[in-house]
Amino acid sequence: MLTLGIDPGTASLGYGFVREHDDGSLECIAHDVIRTKPSTPMPKRLQQIYHELNSLLKRYQPDRAAVEELFFARNVTTAMTVAQARGVVLLALQNADLPIAEYKPNAIKLSITGYGGADKAQMQEMVRILLSLEQKPRPDDAADALAVAIADLHSYRLASYYSM
Repeated sequence: MLTLGIDPGTASLGYGFVREHDDGSLECIAHDVIRTKPSTPMPKRLQQIYHELNSLLKRYQPDRAAVEELFFARNVTTAMTVAQARGVVLLALQNADLPIAEYKPNAIKLSITGYGGADKAQMQEMVRILLSLEQKPRPDDAADALAVAIADLHSYRLASYYSM
């Protein structure tokens, strides 16, 4: 099973492809970010995200996808632009006919570390361990996307187990 995890953003949208093998082991297939320039008008930035994501979907052909839900902090402007990017992502995933799951940040942290309040360093170290990587994945948004994918695989496995 190949899952695409996405950490939405407009300046830097993280993505990570994680495969779960029949023995339950996890493998990082690819991870990186889609970067857009802040000086570019927002409609063009969203179009770039859409096109690059579609290219990744065609290249890797995941079985499912998972997207981090928005966490509304103090900066409303940032939340609005991230919401726009999230909408573009959901459209691209839906157009690809992928099953889509959405996870809150604390649910992802709980799935990866066993603690919903884990910090970024704890998350990155557990992602490194779970994927048997030599170094913590970089950049941060890509590491977050890998965590989303891993959380989705854990959730999917549990749902499959309990539906037997």
